[in-house]
Amino acid sequence: MKVRVATYNLRGLRDSASALTRVITSLRADVLCVQEAPRLVRWRARRQALAAAAGLRVATPGRVGGVAVLTGPRVGVLHAETHPLRVFLGLEARGLAVAVVQTEGARLAVGSLHLDLNDPARVHHAAEAMAIMERAATRFGAAIVLGGDLNEQAHQPAWRFLAGRLADCYATAPRGDGPTFTARNPAVRIDGVFAAREAQVVACGGAEASGADLAAASDHLPVVAELRVGVCRASASANP
Repeated sequence: MKVRVATYNLRGLRDSASALTRVITSLRADVLCVQEAPRLVRWRARRQALAAAAGLRVATPGRVGGVAVLTGPRVGVLHAETHPLRVFLGLEARGLAVAVVQTEGARLAVGSLHLDLNDPARVHHAAEAMAIMERAATRFGAAIVLGGDLNEQAHQPAWRFLAGRLADCYATAPRGDGPTFTARNPAVRIDGVFAAREAQVVACGGAEASGADLAAASDHLPVVAELRVGVCRASASANP
């Protein structure tokens, strides 16, 4: 069956809330990985309000790293967790949000990741996140999907590491222009969705939203991948 998984850096909801809601709604995502979600004053209520306005719900707990996974009405959440990643002195705390979801027999372990501007930290956190995702996928018999703002491009080490273990969805089945930053003048592709190779990538591209809304909603553009996923694999250790 087909599942739509998207990723979007929200820039802390510092831009137009109405434009952001319209853009998220246009993604028609079953699962949405977000970065720079609110994590200070009223962070939980602000996340929930944004999700509800777009017909989604917040699946993952905690606020570490400003990452979260939101889910739509077609999917059920079997398990959710948020992991702090290794702390590098002088750098921002980073985290990984993971939600194991299921819809019509298709089971995915979906992670949201926001990598640092520091090169060594990005490489370490990419490997750390991948290990966490593999454990979740094995436990629940799920296919891995990872969405995030990688703060680097496809030729750089952290991106290449992830693309060596998962399919870079846009590179596999591109739809439309690839650059995601900046929203007003997109020049580089630093946001992406990566999927386990057993999930067929049908298409991957941007939002079907107006240019004005995209520019007003955030400084990043979203990415949405349409995947065809088979029924979940049996896993004796899974305990939803």
